[in-house]
Amino acid sequence: MDERTLARKLNKNSRSALDQAVARFTPYVSAVILRALAGRACREDVEELCADVFVALWAHAGELDPDQGLRPWLAAVARNKAVDWLRRARPSAPIPDSAPDPSPGPEELAQQRDQSARLWAAVDGLGEPDRTLFVRYYYEGDKLKTIAAELDLSQTAAKQRLFRGRKALKAALQEGVETP
Repeated sequence: MDERTLARKLNKNSRSALDQAVARFTPYVSAVILRALAGRACREDVEELCADVFVALWAHAGELDPDQGLRPWLAAVARNKAVDWLRRARPSAPIPDSAPDPSPGPEELAQQRDQSARLWAAVDGLGEPDRTLFVRYYYEGDKLKTIAAELDLSQTAAKQRLFRGRKALKAALQEGVETP
């Protein structure tokens, strides 16, 4: 049975038409709901929302326009039900009495400067072409393919050099740092 015939039968409050609509459009309605929720709900929530859509279909069966078909109506109701669910499910964060000062204090600034200086010293300690590769890839944001071509490296070799360089930088930055 096509959508128009199904909608006409629903207009006449046909229970078998509702059963056919549920059987035929449950996967479609579920997909619309899943997409609208973007992974923020469990399977049971999706099933409940899907059932709510078909309850709404039965409640408004007399208002359906058979020439429009059922899919657009079902999709709109499914999206609206999902959005309403998201509004209700959104946790509200308490407003703090006093907001923390976003600017770092002198101690944090000194630590940041020290860490930055240690990082640049470690990068300067890398040999060429690793230093150039690091600066251009991580600091300047150049594409690896472009850098590798200009340094006469294959892209695989450039990736390997970045990997080894990160390990060397990590070791250099951890020297003298006490770990618990």
